[in-house]
Amino acid sequence: MTRPLISGLAAALLAACTVGPDHVRPSMTVPQTFDGGGAAAAAAPAVTDSAFWQAFGDPTLNALVDDTLAANHDLRIALARYDRANALLRGARFDQLPTLDASASAVNNRASADQAPGMPRDARDSDSFDAGIGASWELDVFGRVRRSVEAGRAEVAASADDLRALQVAVVGEVATAYFDLRGLQERLRVATENAGNQQQTLALVEARREAGQDSDFDSARASAQAAATAARIPALEAEIRVAIHRIAVLSGRTPDALQAMLSPAVALPRAPRTIDPGTPGDLLRLRPDVAAAEHRLRAATARIGVATADLFPRFTLGGLIGSQAGDLGRLFERDSETRFVALGIDWSFLDIGRVRARIAAADADAELELARYQQTVLRALEDTANALARFDRAHDADVELERAARDSARAAALARLRFDAGATGLLDVLDAERTQLQAEDAFAASRTRTVTDAVSLYRALSGGWPQTLPQQELLEGYVSGL
Repeated sequence: MTRPLISGLAAALLAACTVGPDHVRPSMTVPQTFDGGGAAAAAAPAVTDSAFWQAFGDPTLNALVDDTLAANHDLRIALARYDRANALLRGARFDQLPTLDASASAVNNRASADQAPGMPRDARDSDSFDAGIGASWELDVFGRVRRSVEAGRAEVAASADDLRALQVAVVGEVATAYFDLRGLQERLRVATENAGNQQQTLALVEARREAGQDSDFDSARASAQAAATAARIPALEAEIRVAIHRIAVLSGRTPDALQAMLSPAVALPRAPRTIDPGTPGDLLRLRPDVAAAEHRLRAATARIGVATADLFPRFTLGGLIGSQAGDLGRLFERDSETRFVALGIDWSFLDIGRVRARIAAADADAELELARYQQTVLRALEDTANALARFDRAHDADVELERAARDSARAAALARLRFDAGATGLLDVLDAERTQLQAEDAFAASRTRTVTDAVSLYRALSGGWPQTLPQQELLEGYVSGL
């Protein structure tokens, strides 16, 4: 009896196929180089050479990034999502294996007098003992299970890339917040120094007014300008505290935890003069959000096969081997052996309308993921092009603003000397001091913007990552199996 069954099973397995479309990486036309990122960056080190935040040479920033990668709660959430996807994949893989179960029973049965007429009471008792091991296995003839596992593996890979993308985003946010903090501290220094200079001017005007050389009008103008400059200081101090709070929370701490560490002012580091963006093709290989979008497209494509497999019958192989006896001592004797093998076929061919509806829904999901992938590619190119455009001329603006700050400080000093000598009026002094404050503050803000523009470019390129990021080896192990 088993030979025809085995022969039929072998024929079915030999004819096994995987229905549904195979994933093909979408092709998109991208430019050969980035606009403005060619010759100017040719001598720059490659973005992927080292961790980008280390290029600024700030030990405090390096420590903050390490703490953030280890303790940031958004990263913990993303890691939990990855663990969930991986657990679901392990469950799907078990569908490829037979399901085994073991059972045993001991039964004492007494028949009624009507069931066994004429037999004495003791003779109506009977015992039954049995034990067995059963197995059932879906023969994946049309690839339903294989497509399901393929979709699960793609979802795991997408979750891994989501985690990497979040690492890029969080580290970029920490670096930006840190440089904003140092820039605010520099602007606070500028405001404090200018407030001191204007207070000295006000004191001089007050002394001249008391001596009858200047009027109350001159004193009021000098006092108003000094007060306006002093009013900048509390606002900057508040923004500094807000920036410290943001950095602390990003690194998994309470908002006040880094107040003592970050409150002392530290000079704002200079940004690299040039950054090599590589080519758009390199970018698409590096960006984890692009990789995640492609993996989700792959998963959606595989689910078309899962839905299509319902058009065909499912074959299930089941079997049991065991022993059954009326006496416990004879349970495993040769003549107590029992077994059966069965091939089951399940085919809901009358439910074809619902199946085709599910296939159409899966097709629509795949089309959605294709559009999302293409949109992700375009946004990646746009992010990088915009970051390059901002960073490209930032240093030129710094040079001009530095000259303006230096010249305005010199002009303010000369105006005060001329005022002391009686060669010029108070209005020239106040105007020069106001121009000095504006120029020095603009230079500090521009330097901050240049450094944060460099961070934005590194973030858009998703490069400069070391090989020892948390969970890196674990994630690569699963992604490499795709």
